[in-house]
Amino acid sequence: MENAETSSQVKQPSGSHQPDLDWSQIRETVLLLNLSVAHIQNSMSEGDESINTLTDTVTAMISSVKTIGEIAADLPEGGAKDTILNHHQDVDSKIHEIVMSFQFYDKLVQRLSHASNCLSDLGDLVSEQSRLYNPAEWQKLQQFIESKYTVEADKVMFQALKNGASIDEAVHSAKQEKNQPTKSNDTIELF
Repeated sequence: MENAETSSQVKQPSGSHQPDLDWSQIRETVLLLNLSVAHIQNSMSEGDESINTLTDTVTAMISSVKTIGEIAADLPEGGAKDTILNHHQDVDSKIHEIVMSFQFYDKLVQRLSHASNCLSDLGDLVSEQSRLYNPAEWQKLQQFIESKYTVEADKVMFQALKNGASIDEAVHSAKQEKNQPTKSNDTIELF
């Protein structure tokens, strides 16, 4: 019984719903950063479940389409063979588009994971008084975040923000980098 009273008497930090002298905007900031991290991680987890199902389905389709193509190639010449092979090529082309979409989804997941980690690292920095007011700690965090970027457009966006650009300007800069004439729309950037 004594333990229950002791644990119920432990003073919890005050929140914005009922602030007192212990209230802290830093604690509120960390709470919201953690909420964003949790939302991102939950969304990624739910997305992974759907993508895993789609991946299994597409893998089975690839095998079936390959078999159809092999069988159709052995058919006697004629209209049926040509029709089947034409449809086979169409389906094979669509499967290629699906695989490309999976690659872009993978890129999205990596970006969300990076954003989640950045928010978490920012929350850690903000919650530690000794680091919060230390410019070297902020610079170290920015360098760490920047070192994790593997997509050139993301690096350009980060640099634009560091140089004082608005979010819209930074996104525009990243889109311009992505659309440079040296990059083909058919080429997938490895990350």
